[in-house]
Amino acid sequence: MFNEIKKLDNSYIANTYNRFNVAFKCGSGATLYDFNDKKYIDFSSGIGVNAFGVSDKIWADAVIEQTKKLSHMSNLYYTLPQAQLAHLLCAKTGMKKVFFANSGAEANEGAIKTARKYSHDKYNENRSEIITLVNSFHGRTITTLKATGQDVFHKNFYPFTEGFVYAKANDINDVLEKINDNTCAIMMELVQGEGGVLPLDKEFVKAVEKIAKEKDLLLIIDEVQTGNGRTGYLYAYQGFGINPDIVTTAKGIGGGLPLGAVLFNSKTENVLGFGDHATTFGGNPIVCAGAYTIIERLNDEFLDVVKQKGNYIEEFCNGIKNVESISGMGMMIGIKTTKPARDVVAKCLENGLVVLTAKDKIRFLPPLNITMQELEEGLKIFKKVVEE
Repeated sequence: MFNEIKKLDNSYIANTYNRFNVAFKCGSGATLYDFNDKKYIDFSSGIGVNAFGVSDKIWADAVIEQTKKLSHMSNLYYTLPQAQLAHLLCAKTGMKKVFFANSGAEANEGAIKTARKYSHDKYNENRSEIITLVNSFHGRTITTLKATGQDVFHKNFYPFTEGFVYAKANDINDVLEKINDNTCAIMMELVQGEGGVLPLDKEFVKAVEKIAKEKDLLLIIDEVQTGNGRTGYLYAYQGFGINPDIVTTAKGIGGGLPLGAVLFNSKTENVLGFGDHATTFGGNPIVCAGAYTIIERLNDEFLDVVKQKGNYIEEFCNGIKNVESISGMGMMIGIKTTKPARDVVAKCLENGLVVLTAKDKIRFLPPLNITMQELEEGLKIFKKVVEE
């Protein structure tokens, strides 16, 4: 069966992914099976999307039930799941309004548009420049590629959207040097995921917040990967003790279906008016019904366990031979070994463990509810591969 799937894929799907040699058939929680019924422990959760693992019953039941009521409705009309999810997000974060999109890149586009309109309305049309950080990643649209602070992404697709400058992470003096009369916002990931799972220094983050408030620059926090419980907080910014003007998120919020969100505080909640921004599928009733069950379960008790599991992973991996460094936050972990990361990922897969890369590191993003049995089984496989 796998060979048939691979042949169809290679024949009819655009060649934009360097796929590993496996097709998954089914699973439950953090356990997957391929079409040969080989078992795998999943430390990837679809790059942080399956927050409660594969085939989560609570999420699936909500999705199935909603399909029987209303599958889709234009955003020209009200829907209950969208309104309920927005209320829950605001209640848990203190933010005031939500715009629903379909992905992290779309959420970041919405944040960028909002920041520029805020300064256009309050100051002038030239106040449109956004500072992002070197080594950041914000998406793959033309605009979010340019917002990404990595030169490797700034090729092939010219002309890119202008109006972005890049400051060094954890260097507040460099941020200050980049600010000018045309700056309207500062946009950051608090843990640079695709950049190598690198948390920012708390002092730096607090200093950026202070400068942004003093100069009336909007502070945008990209929580596409760090959000929805991944770092042991509902959103990572809560662990840094800051209050952003805009928060973007996606991935884990949908639990396996496409959903992005832009959260606005009291300063930004009314920047976008009728017709300023829109989407066909964003806030789809089915997706929102499932997402509600994800956000609802991310309470303090559950998030404390996420932190504990993250600490357990770090302690275990610290004792593995050939591990050079460990970085991250909660259950978003990057591990550098003496071996090439992609080789380790491929060998793990052969041995029944699904992991990811992040530049030269192996990246762990397990389902947040992974059992200790699954966690220990996966870590033993990782240890064996790295030490052999």
